[in-house]
Parts: sequence; C-alpha cells; structure tokens
Amino acid sequence: MASFFCSTKCFLLLILLSAVPVAFIIHLETSKPATHVYEYHSTGWFRECTKWDDVNRRFLVSFMGGGLGEVPVPEDYVPGTVLKEIPVVENVGLGKNSSLGFVVDRPRNRVVVAIADVIGNLYSAVAAYDLTTWERIFLTKLSGPEDGKAFSDDVAVDPEGNAYVTDAKGNKIWKVGVDGKFLYIINNPLFTPKEWYNNLVGLNGIVHHPNGYLLIIHTFSGNLYKIEIGKRDEVKLVKIIGGSLKFGDGLELLSPTKLVVAGNPSKLVESSDDWESGSVVAKFKGATHRLVTAATVKDGKVYLNHIFGFGYPKRKHVLVEADFSS
Repeated sequence: MASFFCSTKCFLLLILLSAVPVAFIIHLETSKPATHVYEYHSTGWFRECTKWDDVNRRFLVSFMGGGLGEVPVPEDYVPGTVLKEIPVVENVGLGKNSSLGFVVDRPRNRVVVAIADVIGNLYSAVAAYDLTTWERIFLTKLSGPEDGKAFSDDVAVDPEGNAYVTDAKGNKIWKVGVDGKFLYIINNPLFTPKEWYNNLVGLNGIVHHPNGYLLIIHTFSGNLYKIEIGKRDEVKLVKIIGGSLKFGDGLELLSPTKLVVAGNPSKLVESSDDWESGSVVAKFKGATHRLVTAATVKDGKVYLNHIFGFGYPKRKHVLVEADFSS
C-alpha cells in the first residue's frame, strides 16, 4: 500500500521529469502496451495507491490531494474501455494533507488509510472509512508540528484489526487499535541504516503475512524487514538473494511465498523459508515514465499503480498488468 513521496523525493522527481524529452513521453504513451492495462479518467493528476476490492468489483484509489475514489469494473467490461473514477471520500477537515497507502480491511468492511503532510512532514494520521457508506469510522493523529518531522506512508492490518503505519521520515511504526486508539510505537536500530543518504526515504510499504508477522520495505536502502508481532515485535532483516530491493515502494503479497515490491522496475521476490530470506526471481518495468508506486492483485494477476496521470482536458491514469513470467 504504499507512497513514493516526501519533500526530498518530490524535488528529485521534478528533476527527473524535467530531463525526460516530451517527445519520448509521447512515444511511450502511444506505444501498444505489452500487457493488459486498465485505463480510467480521473479527477486529479496524482494517484498514490490502488487496491482491488473484489467483493464490489472496483479499484479503490487514494488521492495525493486528499480523499479516496472508486473505479468500478462492470461484469461485461471490454478490454480497452476507459473506466471512470468516482470520488467517494473528501478530506473534510484535513486541510491539504494527502491520502497515501491504504489497505482493505475486509472482515470489518472498511478501508484504513495513511494520511500525511507530504511537503512539510508536520502532520501524520491514520483513518478508517466504511466501504459501504464511506462514513469515517475514526481519525487518529499520529504526529504534529510539536513532534518534529514524520511521514505516515503506508498501513497494514492484522486479523484483530490493529493497524500498523510506517513512518518514512522517522523510521518507526505506529500501532493503532481496531477502534482507532493509539497503542504504541515500534522502534528498532535496524530500521535506520548507518549511511545518511539511505535514510532520505525510510520505512515505506508494509503488508501483514497470513503466518502472523509484518513485512516492511525500507525504500532507499532496499532492506526488507520481518516483524514478529506475536513475539514482542522482534525485528529481523530478511536476507535478499539475486538482486537489490533499492527504491522499493508499495508491497503486495501474491501468495504466502511470493511478494511484489512495486518500483521502477517492480520485482517479484520468493521465499521458501517463511521469509527468513528471499530471492529476486523476476522484474517488470511497467510505464516507468508514470512512476510505479503500488501494486494490487486482481484475479491472481498483479496490477501496478502509477502516480502520474496524463491527458487534457481529461486526465487518464493506468493500471498495468505486471508479467513476471519472462
């Protein structure tokens, strides 16, 4: 569920984008994609995270400008049809803070969302919304100006409904109860690599594994952590073989032994020892000029969220199927 944005990253991305020739972008936009793509007209330029809601046959998307939307996929969907985004949550009372990574909490029929001030890093929160009425269930402030800089980036939920929110600026994890009550912070020296430059963007994508632990990616170092929440939040560094996970963003489990690390390129990691270690077994680029930030699984297939939308007057976003077979 994951963000690839904080103030430093925004600056770096602007430099990157300014260096890409417009003609090349046009070429990429008009080229026939190698895999299936869901396209949808949106109400904004930036979409940070997407998750598939299988019960209601819709993609859910988070708005960098704040709020959430849905993109219904009809039963008779014809490939190539451009879908439509419908705003369902507005950031009433949350100012200019962004909705970032989120997770569908199916047992409680809700979505849990990380909310942050992406420019100043002076506000972090987590909120839950009912998937049917879209009424807000709770809003829990995690940090403010009095706490220093922090950046709530992504969130995972355990079977009891507890939420775990990553801080990409402060390299910690906030734990919030099922009712929205703040519980405590998970800290560990392993979360902070010794090189200063590896901490420009820290803990990011997070997922809860069905075997009862958390997997978290540290973006700039590429470190993957396993947190045994049933063992006093014991933290282990997962040994990665066959490649690096540097600049990994959102995470999504394809199966208990397969983990998708969204990025540019996105990577498929497999483990045969319950995530004591993992091997990079495949990569997929996606629409790199649109910048991959998150992944979701629909009908057993991985789709990559891209943060940038293009087009005028109607902005169009894409969800690209990631083919890890080649």
